[in-house]
Amino acid sequence: MKFMVTWRVHEDKRHEVLEAFSQMTPEEDRADLGDAVRLIGRWHDVASFTGVAICESDDASAVAGWVLNWNSIMDCEVTPVLDDEETRALGRAKS
Repeated sequence: MKFMVTWRVHEDKRHEVLEAFSQMTPEEDRADLGDAVRLIGRWHDVASFTGVAICESDDASAVAGWVLNWNSIMDCEVTPVLDDEETRALGRAKS
């Protein structure tokens, strides 16, 4: 399953979060995700300290675990999403 994760960094934590994230190595980033979550892409709006990530996992609790690593400094939402191919297949099945 694919998930869309959106976030808004707490206003009083903005510079702390940017500094911590900037210092993460690719290995630390992968470890933060855990073995059961694959990051497809992540985009940051640094001006508003919001962002979105698309990830994939067969385990929703693994995605929740990743988000919980950050929820003390940002508000996060996790939404299951479909790609174009999956959406078209669903539409054909419903027709």
